[in-house]
Amino acid sequence: MHPFEEFQQLNTAKDVIRWAASRFGEAQLDFGHGLPGAIDEAVYLVLRGLHLPTDTPAVYWDGMLTSPEKQHLYNMLTRRIDERLPAAYITQEGWFAGIPFFVDERVLVPRSPIAELVETQFEPWVDPEEVVNILDLCTGSGCIGIACAYAFPNADVDLVDISEDALEVANINIERHDAANRVAAIASDGLRALDGKTYDIIVSNPPYVDAEDMDALSAEFKHEPELGLSSGHDGLDLTRHILTDAAKHLNENGILVVEVGNSQYALQAAFPEVPFQWLEFERGGDGVFLLTKEQLERFF
Repeated sequence: MHPFEEFQQLNTAKDVIRWAASRFGEAQLDFGHGLPGAIDEAVYLVLRGLHLPTDTPAVYWDGMLTSPEKQHLYNMLTRRIDERLPAAYITQEGWFAGIPFFVDERVLVPRSPIAELVETQFEPWVDPEEVVNILDLCTGSGCIGIACAYAFPNADVDLVDISEDALEVANINIERHDAANRVAAIASDGLRALDGKTYDIIVSNPPYVDAEDMDALSAEFKHEPELGLSSGHDGLDLTRHILTDAAKHLNENGILVVEVGNSQYALQAAFPEVPFQWLEFERGGDGVFLLTKEQLERFF
């Protein structure tokens, strides 16, 4: 029996969710892009494939599917299996800090624990009332910076990336969120094109995957732009530049927040004298440090 003939025997969304979760498990897919496992991802893809919100009550999952709906779901779900394409690229939708963003293969899939910091307005490290300028460095889709624009309604936000592809996606999201009056996308290699610009918060999720981990990435991660992941032998090439130059782009009482993931240990070994404040997250995630302008001036 052809796989699609088998699939056509399924009648409801619930049937398809169960089938998809089984096939995802059988294919040993990697679920490193935000959803915790096969069942969650099957629910997400089936509901989005039916143009339903992800919180659609399960009572609707028993509704009968039409033939065109089955064909569309089959095409989506088999792409996830055969191409190992992350779910966010199939739906062209990523979520960050509870906000939806357009994403495609020009940018990384949003998944940073920095979302928690944005939701709590970076307290207690800044007074939210006094924040008027924010830089999202290595912005990708623009998700961190645009989420900051929501969290700080009086602040202007710059989204900076070296990738013209990424800036195209960031501009799509600026337009989607009607944010052009406060949010600007700027092409720059790190901080190099930002002469004279200063900020209350510089937040960055730069490339930080080292050479060894790049070689070991699963097929799902190989769909993401290498420029957004790879950063030299120890994963710290761009982070070193940020540490060296950030102080002159921070206002008094300004802070730098950077995610370096599992390159945290290489960073601590490279700069053992620096008092990195490693942040903790209720929803999980690590490898995010905070330094003040004063600390950056003292150590870099």
